[in-house]
Amino acid sequence: MRFETPTSVDQAVALLAADPEARVLAGGTDLLVRLRAGQVAPSVIIDIKRISEMTVISQEDGGWRIGAAVPSAEMNEHAALKADWPGVVEAADLIGSTQIQGRATLAGNLCNASPAADSVPAMVVAGALARIAGPNGTRDVAVQDIPSGVGKTSLGKGELVTSIYLPPKPAHSGDAYLRFIPRSEMDIAVVGCGVAVALDDQGKISAARVALGAVAPTVILSQSCADTLIGTTGDDAALDALAAAATAEAKPIDDKRGTIAFRKDVAGVLAKRAAKIAIARAKGEA
Repeated sequence: MRFETPTSVDQAVALLAADPEARVLAGGTDLLVRLRAGQVAPSVIIDIKRISEMTVISQEDGGWRIGAAVPSAEMNEHAALKADWPGVVEAADLIGSTQIQGRATLAGNLCNASPAADSVPAMVVAGALARIAGPNGTRDVAVQDIPSGVGKTSLGKGELVTSIYLPPKPAHSGDAYLRFIPRSEMDIAVVGCGVAVALDDQGKISAARVALGAVAPTVILSQSCADTLIGTTGDDAALDALAAAATAEAKPIDDKRGTIAFRKDVAGVLAKRAAKIAIARAKGEA
């Protein structure tokens, strides 16, 4: 096994394109676990943390570009980013322990393609884009289109995610992410839910996005859930309708961490709670 440390995106792309067995190391918090478990045996590991553009958070066109090698701990310390997209930052901050957060990245969490990835539903409701570099140049893809199945992505040969772009925060808007886990910390989501809303001048919800995680092979971006909120003030009737829609949308499996019935019920509960937080943030109350 070779360990490569490219200093440019072009070098990383060339290494990936030359060897289909190569793996990218951003934080390594998933890759190293899989290596130790014998689940993968790459011929080349490509560490991207020496590529300077992948290690910074920068403002761009009113939004935020987060390099693929930026750890979640750094995001959590960035006051302006956290003020604009608190739900995304909080979701990233749920990945593992404090030590893990010093390494774990949004791009790595996305490309690991786990159905239970915490940051993905939060990025999806924010309308985040992944910038992909490859042999044919760069392209921007909606985050929800990157995972294609459990442990699978839509990335082509020689392609890697170089950054995540969070768009400008709409006026009078807020986002939130919540998950349920059996323990108080350091566990993966049994169910996760991200909600983002924007309010009009009358205080009614003019736009909404609701995403469910860990209840299907990939994140569910639910229009039926969003429709229960749009045009309302987020009152109890709307929130109850949201909970029912989230329960109906969830398509989980039975396993040792939760039954189908339990996960569907929790999806509704989390959607309702996350929506309350997002609405309060849009009003400037949280």
